[in-house]
Amino acid sequence: MNDLPLSVKKYLEKYSVSGWQLQTNSDKKFNNIIVIPAISEFENIKTLLSSLTQNDIPLLKSTLIIFIINNVISSNAETKKNNSKTINYLNNILSNKPTDELSKNLLNAKINISFIDAASSGKELPENNGGVGLARKIGMDIALTVFDYSSYDKKILACTDADCTFKNNYLSEIFYLFNNNNLSAAVVNFAHDISGDNENSKAIICYEYYLRYYVLGLKYAHSPYAFHTIGSTMICDYESYIKVEGMNKRKAAEDFYFLEKLAKVVNIEKISSTTVFPSGRSSWRVPFGTGQRVKRFLAGVRDEYKLYDPESFEILKKWLTVLNKNYKLVSDYINEAENIHPDLYKFLIKQEFDRDFSKILNHTVDERQLKLQKKQWFDGFRTLKLIHHFRDSSFPEINTFDAIDRLLEKMEVSYNIERNKNSIPELTIQKKYLELLRELDK
Repeated sequence: MNDLPLSVKKYLEKYSVSGWQLQTNSDKKFNNIIVIPAISEFENIKTLLSSLTQNDIPLLKSTLIIFIINNVISSNAETKKNNSKTINYLNNILSNKPTDELSKNLLNAKINISFIDAASSGKELPENNGGVGLARKIGMDIALTVFDYSSYDKKILACTDADCTFKNNYLSEIFYLFNNNNLSAAVVNFAHDISGDNENSKAIICYEYYLRYYVLGLKYAHSPYAFHTIGSTMICDYESYIKVEGMNKRKAAEDFYFLEKLAKVVNIEKISSTTVFPSGRSSWRVPFGTGQRVKRFLAGVRDEYKLYDPESFEILKKWLTVLNKNYKLVSDYINEAENIHPDLYKFLIKQEFDRDFSKILNHTVDERQLKLQKKQWFDGFRTLKLIHHFRDSSFPEINTFDAIDRLLEKMEVSYNIERNKNSIPELTIQKKYLELLRELDK
């Protein structure tokens, strides 16, 4: 650790987790590191690696790929067997003993692959918090120790998932934009595969509506948290990672809370010039998110074609306009909130806005600092809670396509998609809606 910057040493001493080692065959240092948690992903890892090799090879040579192969002690035998197979496969690559055409190609191209064994007996993740958050944290913390801090290039930490593939300009766009535009954090454009015509395609289209629609609603309201919180698309530089005290250990929504923390201290940019392609599979790996939403759709336990009423975003927009005013009294904010909507007033009272903002106004004299305090109090989580508050009180969820139509009308977006308003449209129409949302989301 002697060659590490002081800030990195302090972070590792205070916040890093210990007990796991990086398995590598080189002491080389890197500017770009991709961190990938993996549990029972043997075949997907090979698909991911094959996809990454379509990227710029010289850039790949200055990039390290770190897999965190993980499970807990109570994981089932099949998961442990799959993880063991993955570890053996990666070990053979590190030992220069290719076992298939892919591993030969990886070795010939000198792709830098390493892994962390958090799966074998005695190395498993702890039962209480073993999951994707801790796996990401282990990988990202260890990544700090193998950056090339002597280089002037940005030290880029990219997160993705083992079931993803990528456009062939994934690395080059990230490297170019972070270094030329001096980005601190970003999310990459994403798109699930919607080429099929089966129920799984309908499920992932429906879930992607939810993701795109929510962020478009936040954009319409001019929220500073209008970005996707998807773990397979997250990127930041090492300074920003340290600034927010690193990744959390949550078993789910670790991406939401990590990006929310980042957004409070740096700008989260959108990289639309390349794309990550996450899997749209049904999955048991996390308690909610893509896999669980697809699983729920396929189970048919509820009407999935529901979205937040766009009036919720209208009220959010009005509230953010008020919040950004420079009132000196808490009562001014409260009174305006009540004029906007009584349920907005009730929400703020329940959230103890008056108590918290009295402290903020009394102890903040600098206008820039006040703006930051407002952003930190009304953060991404409170924003979501407000939308849920309206869903449960004044504005229940409505039909997905009605919601999209009404939000796009508010956004003054012109489009021509014809549908029967009394039924769920056929799949070709659903895909047209999603393509429109994707285009607006860039």
